[in-house]
Amino acid sequence: MKKILALIIAAIMLLSACGEGENPNTTTAEARNGIELTVLGTSGGEAEQNLNLVRDMLTRAGFVVSINMQPDFASFLTQIEAGNYDLAVTGWTTVTGNPDYAVRALFHSTGDSNRNGLNSARVDELIDLAASQTPAEFIETYTELEHELVTRNAYMFPLYRTLRTQAVNTTILRQDSVNLPRARSQFWELLDFVDPGMRETQPIITAQANGNLTSLDPIRGNDGSINQLNSNMYIRIVNMTNDDVVVSDGSLSWQFVIAEGNQDYYFVLRDDVNFAQVINETAVDTGVRVGAEDVVFSLNRARDRNSVPDHRTFSLHESMQEIAIVTDMDVLDTARDTTTGRTLREIMEEKTPSAITSLTADKTAANNAAGAYQVVRVTTHFPFPQVLNYLAHQSGSIVSEYQVTNINTFDVATFDITTDTIYGDQMNLTVGPTFDHHLWTSGPFIPLYRNDYQIFFERNPGYMPGTEWAPRVKNLDMRFIPSKDAELAAFRSGELHMMFTVPVENFDLIESDDNFHLIIVPSHAAQYMIPNFDGVLGDLNLRLAVLHSINQDDIMAFYQNRYFRAYSTLSSLIDTGNVLVADPEQVNYFLNRFWESQE
Repeated sequence: MKKILALIIAAIMLLSACGEGENPNTTTAEARNGIELTVLGTSGGEAEQNLNLVRDMLTRAGFVVSINMQPDFASFLTQIEAGNYDLAVTGWTTVTGNPDYAVRALFHSTGDSNRNGLNSARVDELIDLAASQTPAEFIETYTELEHELVTRNAYMFPLYRTLRTQAVNTTILRQDSVNLPRARSQFWELLDFVDPGMRETQPIITAQANGNLTSLDPIRGNDGSINQLNSNMYIRIVNMTNDDVVVSDGSLSWQFVIAEGNQDYYFVLRDDVNFAQVINETAVDTGVRVGAEDVVFSLNRARDRNSVPDHRTFSLHESMQEIAIVTDMDVLDTARDTTTGRTLREIMEEKTPSAITSLTADKTAANNAAGAYQVVRVTTHFPFPQVLNYLAHQSGSIVSEYQVTNINTFDVATFDITTDTIYGDQMNLTVGPTFDHHLWTSGPFIPLYRNDYQIFFERNPGYMPGTEWAPRVKNLDMRFIPSKDAELAAFRSGELHMMFTVPVENFDLIESDDNFHLIIVPSHAAQYMIPNFDGVLGDLNLRLAVLHSINQDDIMAFYQNRYFRAYSTLSSLIDTGNVLVADPEQVNYFLNRFWESQE
């Protein structure tokens, strides 16, 4: 027996010396595993679940994973800037509904949301080429872009696409007044109570996770803390429908026209929108009209990366070459629509309340009922109809030229946050010693104040009075509730009237209650990871090993097959046919290549 046992032990030792199994690559990869990766993300709900999913997938692939979990998005960005990560789990929602927005800010070398410093001439070339193409042409270009971003270089790691959800307490709110667009933020002016008597006495109460507001200047922020807020605080010259169609409805323009050549875009403006301000804790009509002068000022600062410190949305608007007020009436009869060949006047007068008899550069002289209008022309550097989607984005919002220049008296180059006051700083809206409410808003609502728990809004009394777009409810209370569990409990108890982004595991709970209605629509939101190129994932082989470790089947199963597979942030917008499949053999192959390069 002892002899047999000795032979068995010797055989095991021999196998260990010679390698295990029939696949030498597997043996080599296992022998050389243990590459350490730090995965960065935020805590709570789905974000925390995603960190755990990623950790498990990478651990199975042989990596040694540690998690850097931050309490909020601001802390997450601080860790990105400090380089304290190898992979960062993040997300992006294409709130403009067009493919250029899904990639330019994130992956173009000049992108204002390019957080890890990706700088690829080929990626830039493909993004710029697709931007100049028609939808029929750009599918091929965007498909090639995905191969460059994902297949060949693993500059980003797709996880999944999500749904957009919203729970409504239908005993409090009229279900038909609550809209949930696929891309843009919700229209607050349409919200209404079941009991109209509550409009003047009770606020609509809802919540968001992030109470640290990036900026209430719409060009200085582009994240979940302020997108919905700014979208309802400021008006734009076009809007988007729930299904991503660009329209003039509910915007500052009666109508817009794309002229022949697809480089000139004309907008005829309304004269029934005034700026609001807050006096004695009450929203008041300033009596100052939102006009073409404010449009030119706002869009010029939106396209100029140096117009404000920490401009976070300039790359969305760099396609604009010139913004001008049109005063020559002949233009309305000579310029023609790119699709139908009809004149600007013919198309504009289909929507204007009266015939256009004169044009003015002075907003105080506009009188639509009498035929006096303002027209703005936006000219792009190259044919780019997707510019309209960007103009519908919250960063295309119209601010007051008078008020912004009155507040922003500093030199941008020498701006000091500790001594200079900047328009839209949340601290000037926060109850306490720093309170100095200076906002003028052009949209349906204006915030009265902010504290650690909420931001409280009142409707703009000068916003399209007497029309279907005048806000129906006087006040809206946006609570700050970081925990989804706490938010769900507040909704179910009746403390909240609406709940955005219901976790998948709570769908059945909401749908089983007759007092609640759950709205579910496919979204343009994608979850993905970005690498830190200054760490170990500066190596292409390791990035490709990580890419092939991602098992979207496991992700789908975890989320009860409610979500969708993704190949990039483009996946909800166009069908490239690209699919990511987990492949352990490819993981081992690229790990082997990495180790061989180290010898």
